[in-house]
Amino acid sequence: MDPLELTLTEAARAVREKRISSFELTSAALARAQALKKAFNATVRLDAEAALALARACDSETAAGRSRGPLHGVPLAHKDMFYRAGQVSTCGSRIRADWKAGATATVLERLDAAGAIQIGTLNMTEFAYGPTGQNAFLGDARNPWNPAHITGGSSSGSAVAVASRQVFGALGSDTAGSVRMPAALCGVTGMKTTFGRVSRANCMPLSQSLDTVGPLTRTVEDNALLLSVIAGADPHDRSTLDVPLDDYVGAASRRDARGLVVGVPRGYFDLNVDASVAGLIADAIATFRNLGAQIVEVDMPDLDAVNAAGFLLTWADVIAVHGRWMGERAADYTAQTRGRIEITLAANARDAVDAQRARGRLLRDFSARVFSRCDFILAPVLAFPVPRLDEVDVSGGVNMMRILDEITRLMRPVNVLGLPALALPCGFTPGGLPCGMQLIGRPFSEARLYAAGAAYQSATDWHARVPPTAA
Repeated sequence: MDPLELTLTEAARAVREKRISSFELTSAALARAQALKKAFNATVRLDAEAALALARACDSETAAGRSRGPLHGVPLAHKDMFYRAGQVSTCGSRIRADWKAGATATVLERLDAAGAIQIGTLNMTEFAYGPTGQNAFLGDARNPWNPAHITGGSSSGSAVAVASRQVFGALGSDTAGSVRMPAALCGVTGMKTTFGRVSRANCMPLSQSLDTVGPLTRTVEDNALLLSVIAGADPHDRSTLDVPLDDYVGAASRRDARGLVVGVPRGYFDLNVDASVAGLIADAIATFRNLGAQIVEVDMPDLDAVNAAGFLLTWADVIAVHGRWMGERAADYTAQTRGRIEITLAANARDAVDAQRARGRLLRDFSARVFSRCDFILAPVLAFPVPRLDEVDVSGGVNMMRILDEITRLMRPVNVLGLPALALPCGFTPGGLPCGMQLIGRPFSEARLYAAGAAYQSATDWHARVPPTAA
């Protein structure tokens, strides 16, 4: 058996039980990443020498009966926005093409401490500012199910690398869907974490008000394992909250949906949804019903104010990050990113402050209307089948904002409200591209979402399908 067909959980267990060496796993991951570089453009950089040296060290420790942690000897790779001291982090941009980080991201330090091996960095949308996954500077990552279609973004390389079995898991970031969108479009599992659940220290900021970090994996069980390692308060990120960690791995291992109440949204999340997507969502709801969950319809509150607050917060934060570069190096941005930043220049700081103050009220109103009736709501990630690259290649044109808004519509409110959302593959549309759903829960309910998601994956095999172009 190809060792890269193991799940992350299985690979960690195999190393721990000495049924396979970390060196074998890491060598296989590096070879596959190199072999698929031209076809999928998932990787920015491979650090083969350092990764193999660490794998040998892990194997020596295994032989001596020692383990660094639950990810001992398992190869991963991450979106090129998680800083590692002394190494280049391009953030998908020309502006940072040669920039070296002065400190290491807390999430990478936690993965290191758990024994994971980082084999390289992964492609992404420029400065994480775009949902399609395109990048005119690094070149577009390619969807392994059909390279003519978008991967979703901004964590494009993370989803592609996981889906095409280059690595067992990867980190991404989600500001308006940037974990959930590529996970859904590439047929993998992604968690948009509760705001404040995972540290963003020494990660590239897009919007400090909305940014979250989360894992992309093949299975819910693997996702829970990665979150159990990276979650928790961090003194280097004052937005993290000292809320006790749940047993994510234990919740996923139960695979039990009995007693859960699944909310089916009426309004917003069911508007203008393509019939092929709506049919797959209906099938997923039926699966939960068969698993013993209670299904209830839930009327959605008006989310216009939520979305308006999100735009104001994002624009203000983007100006804070990119204002100086736009004055000094505007020509070094790609057309789409530059166009989006230019739109933010009209943002009013007072409006952003008002939007920040309104978030608590908006969350309370949403929770009272929705989570008083259900444990989570089930909704599509994208309302229509995966678009082709040529359909969304707007490059700063007059249709840019309309197209980008349509792509992110079903995900944006989750970030403004700070909620967790688990993206899962739930079938394929007639063109043979993956379709994804999201389970949206109350703050810090990741364990409950993992329990539900694992139950769903125990009854379906969408997550186990391998892209034909990557087989």
